[in-house]
Order: sequence, then C-alpha cells, then structure tokens
Amino acid sequence: MTIVDYRNYYEVDILFDHRYLVKNIEYSQFKRGTLVNNMLPTVYDHGYIGYGKYKVSVDGKHTPQYIAWKSMLNRCYGERFHKISPTYSDCVVCNDWLNYQNFAKWYDDNFYVIEDEKMALDKDILTKGNKIYSPQNCVYVPTIINLLFTKRQKLRGKFPVGVSLSKNRKSYEAWSGNSKKRVYLGSYDTAYKAFSTYKNYKENIIKIVANHYKDLIPTSLFEAMIKYEVDIND
Repeated sequence: MTIVDYRNYYEVDILFDHRYLVKNIEYSQFKRGTLVNNMLPTVYDHGYIGYGKYKVSVDGKHTPQYIAWKSMLNRCYGERFHKISPTYSDCVVCNDWLNYQNFAKWYDDNFYVIEDEKMALDKDILTKGNKIYSPQNCVYVPTIINLLFTKRQKLRGKFPVGVSLSKNRKSYEAWSGNSKKRVYLGSYDTAYKAFSTYKNYKENIIKIVANHYKDLIPTSLFEAMIKYEVDIND
C-alpha cells in the first residue's frame, strides 16, 4: 500500500495494489501495517466489505445485515447453491451492492418486521422477470407473499404454469399451490382453458393477500401485487 495524500495524521489516503483507494485513514494504521484491504472481492469472488460503519459481526455473531448480504451473494454466485437451485444461475448483484456497506445501509432503511412473520428479500415482484438484485428492484416481503410468486418449472414440465396432464392423459388439470397445500381448480379439454382458470384464480388470490397486508407492507409492494398479471410463459 502507498500513501497518495497526507493531509494530517488522521486524514491519509492509501492506495492498495495500485488499484483500491481508501480515504481518511489514520497514519498509525499505515505505519503499523495493520490496515486491511476491504476492497478485495473476498465473498464469493464478487462481494467486498468496503469501509464504513457497518460491521460483519458483533460480539462474535454475524450481523443481520451481513447475513442477508452474504445469502444474496450465495444465491447469485454460489456454485453449490446453483446445483440445488439452477434458476438462480443467471442472477447477479448490482455493482453498488457488491459493497457490503452500501447494502447494509439499504437494509437498515428498508427492512421491516411483521409480527410472527419471516421476511425474505425479493427481486422480481416489483419488476417481473428481473434477475438483478438492486435497490430499484428489491423489497422485503413476508415469506407467505414470497411463496405466492414461487415458480416450480421442474414439476410442471412442458405445460403452462398451473397446468398438468391428467392421469388418464385425456384432459388438462389446473392446480394452484399456496403455503399449505395444492388447490385443484378443475379439468379441461385444452391446456389453455386450464391455464385461464389458473390465471384468474392466482391473480385473485394475490389481490386478496395484498389487501390483507396493505397497511403492513411498502406501498410499492402493494401496488405491484394489485397490478400483477400471470402470463402463460411464466
């Protein structure tokens, strides 16, 4: 590391590896050689801790901000995770959030709690089909809402979302899942009719749940749920 600007003992700018600039460091840290380069992408080869007030751990325990950040990076860049959930293999984290300090601030500004509910970081309710974790696209949601938008492509095969071939292979069945069970919506002579039934049912359920949580969730999430449309290619 090299000093590139010495304003006073407490305000020194350091350049790491001729690439990473860190400002306003105390000179004693440079002199002792104890300064760590927090700009290196050491978390899943993409994320870096950065410099700021947000810590990775407190009293030997990882902070909620760090746990959420690392989990997000794992979904996008964890090779083992992709073997279990390959649909995340083309997801990425925006450049701003590769810096833990930036994500942690957003977390503090946007995380909220609903009594007796687990919360999940969602990337594609506000922006349907989105694959980028970013401040513009993400929102915290109760798990029960998150499950409403979970797609199970492996289970449905070649048929439209919500549609499966009957056991006798002569008709098409419409099914919708919720947090507890699958709901049978009827049998139809075409896959499109079965899908149309599923579409109407699913959109209605989403609106019902949105209204139930209206005063507990962000306005942007509520509006996205009210306007949400199920597409045959989902």
